[in-house]
Order: sequence, then C-alpha cells, then structure tokens
Amino acid sequence: MSNKKNEDIEMRGGDDFGGEKDPFLGRASPSAHRVRQEPGVLDKLDHSPGASILAYCLASISMTVVNKYVVSGSEWNLNFFYLAIQSGVCTLAILAFKQTGILKNLAPFDSTKAKRWFPISLLLVGMIYTGAKALQFLSVPVYTIFKNLTIIVIAYGEVLWFGGSVTPITLLSFGLMVLSSVVAAWADIQAAIDGAGFSLDKQDALSTLNAGYAWMGINVICTSAYVLGMRKVIKKMNFKDYDTMFYNNLLTIPVLVVFSLLFEDWSSENLARNFPEETKNKLMIGMVYSGLAAIFISYCSSWCIRITSSTTYSMVGALNKLPIAVSGLIFFDAPVTFGSVTAIFLGFVSGLVFAWAKVRQKAQEALSLPTTAMSASAKSNRDAANS
Repeated sequence: MSNKKNEDIEMRGGDDFGGEKDPFLGRASPSAHRVRQEPGVLDKLDHSPGASILAYCLASISMTVVNKYVVSGSEWNLNFFYLAIQSGVCTLAILAFKQTGILKNLAPFDSTKAKRWFPISLLLVGMIYTGAKALQFLSVPVYTIFKNLTIIVIAYGEVLWFGGSVTPITLLSFGLMVLSSVVAAWADIQAAIDGAGFSLDKQDALSTLNAGYAWMGINVICTSAYVLGMRKVIKKMNFKDYDTMFYNNLLTIPVLVVFSLLFEDWSSENLARNFPEETKNKLMIGMVYSGLAAIFISYCSSWCIRITSSTTYSMVGALNKLPIAVSGLIFFDAPVTFGSVTAIFLGFVSGLVFAWAKVRQKAQEALSLPTTAMSASAKSNRDAANS
C-alpha cells in the first residue's frame, strides 16, 4: 500500500539494502584501493547526493500524480480494490527482494507480532482510503497544501503522548500552514463559483469541493492516529523499516478484499465504467506502479539519508511540496489563479520554516547535556514508560 507517512517520518538508512561496509574488517589490499580509486558508474551513482535527492523527489511526485490519475475518473468507485492491488504488489515485491538477496534484514513472519500490529494496519487502511477519496474530489495542489495540517495534529499528539515540545518557530510554521490552507480553500471555492477549471455547474462544483474537504478532514485524523499509534507500538516490537511495510501491506490485503467485495459494485456495467476500454491498460499499469512506488519511496528515503543526512532529507521533503503542487497544475489542468499560486507559495514557505525549526530543535537538544548520569536500564525503563 502506498505509504504517505514517508513525508512526515524520517527513516533509518542503510540497514535494509546492504548498507556500508564495516571499517573495522581489516586493511584492504592494494587491488581494493585501486577499485575504490576508480569506481564504476553504479558506485558513483550510489554515492551521489544529487542522485539520491532527485530519485526521492521523482518517486514522491510520480506516486502522487499516478494516484490522482487512477482515481480522477468521473465514474471511479473501486477504491478498496485499488488499495488491495497496491498492497498485493508491494507485498510480492518485498518477498521477491528477500528471495533474491536484495532485502537482507527482513524478519520472518511472526503471527504474534501480526496480531499486535493489525490495529495499526487498519488505521493505515483508513488513512489511504480517505486520502484516495480526498484526492478524487480535490486538485493535487489543494490536497498537498491541506496535507500539511496533518503535521500540526501529529506535533501536538507527540506533546500529549511522548512529551514533545513546540517551539515558537514551529508555531510560526503552523500558522503559515493554516493560512495556506485557508487561501487554497478560498481560491478553490472562488474558481468553482466562476466556473474556472470545473466542467460541472456551480452547485455541483461546490458540492464536489465540500465532499473533498470532508474526506480531507477525516484523512488528517486517520493519518495522525496512524503515525502516532505506529510510533507507540513500533518501539515495543523492534521493527525495521521494511518489516513495517511488509506487515502493513500483508495484513491489509484480506481486509481490503473483503471490503471491496462487500461494499463495492462488481457488476459488469460498473467495471466497464471504471475501466473504459481506451484507458483500461493505463489504469492497470498505474495501479501496479503505485504498489511498487511504496518500495521506491522507502528505498530512496533511506538512500537520501544515508548519503546526505536526516537534516537534508527534511529540507528536501519540505522543498518537494512545491513540485508536487505544480505537477497538479501541469498534468490535471487545475485552475491557475492568484489565490492558488499564493496558497502553493505559502505552503512551500511553511514547509521550509517547519524543517528549519526541526533542525534548530535537534541542534539545541544535541547541545544540552543531562544533569545526572542515567544508566542504560534506566533509559530503557523511561522509554518503556513513554511508549
């Protein structure tokens, strides 16, 4: 299943796809020195910060565009089926990577862990389903801007659950996020009233926007609950990044299949409406790609952090909001107005300010020294109490 939390959570890099060689394995031979002095093209690419950043941006942008393309049909109503395809493709890809040795540290399936993780997977179903519904009714720029509101809810959830803190600069970024969302909504409503970018009449266009905003609000709640719940459980289960992805996708497949069979119309007429002959093949390719894109984004995130730093990754995530929003204007003919451009700019600036606030906060935490020594067992008990 496509995993949009990648925009908000930094992944640990380099431990699932081989990582870097231990420097304490002994002195290398002269021939090894010659190999390192003349690296191949793939080795150069693997150690290129620019390549890792570009790959992460392209994976993120392409996934958003493909998701919008699949669900944007006027007759589309098979979202559970779409998510089941995503989960199935992602699960098969992870298993294939494990069998071929590309993915080395994936733990064997554990039924006890699966039972404990299942509620988190259900929250993920809610997050992705409501996200797909919101993306069906809203433009990509508006969806991207409103997605920033999730950051605010997660931040205050961390304050309540994990003893986090919100700095004045972070509050400033939150204010800019709210302002950008208000401006985006105003621009969207004004465009609907004027008939710009909408093939429907004014009342139907406003009803479509209202449905999109409602689904977006539910998505913000589901996404925040998923991220906070996952953080609470993941500490106790010692999951690595691809363990999380594997369990998320594997456990949601039966749920999505059952929901699709129970709540979606599988008549031949409805299938023909959802998969017109002229676009059927493109839609199926898009579905398969969206499942693989979850792997691509996870790997590219890990690659970016390994080659650069978590700080650079945070900044890239903030900067990436702009091309994602612009892609909606290019590929889906979203109305380009003063309000929409202003909202995109404010959302972009709010992301930069938030990333800057996180960098400052981490720097201050690194400089602060504990007043008393704490043993490893005490730290473990403290973490267990907070989790």
